[in-house]
Amino acid sequence: MSAGGFCKLPGGSVVVALTLPAPGPGEGAVRVLVHAVNRARALTRLRNLGLRAVYLRGNSHPPSPDEVTAVLHHPDGLVWREVQDVTAAGYWHPIRALLRPARSSPVQGV
Repeated sequence: MSAGGFCKLPGGSVVVALTLPAPGPGEGAVRVLVHAVNRARALTRLRNLGLRAVYLRGNSHPPSPDEVTAVLHHPDGLVWREVQDVTAAGYWHPIRALLRPARSSPVQGV
């Protein structure tokens, strides 16, 4: 089950934060932040990217002030990082880096 929450900004927009299982092989989780006009629009942005089963139930883990700052300073308004990676080296990444398909190596010698 994903943990998440939201906070409403003074301008009326919201920042939604969700902790989701990592989409790739292996274990772990990612924290995804979305800046949007409202909560429904934020979840729609994630669903349009292929994360179909994303729901926000409650406000148990709202975004921290540092997380809000990170998503507001990103041009796409949609970032992620690994949950265990909270050290100074735990940078926020654009969402396209999370959803990028793995490249297969070309076959040589054929």
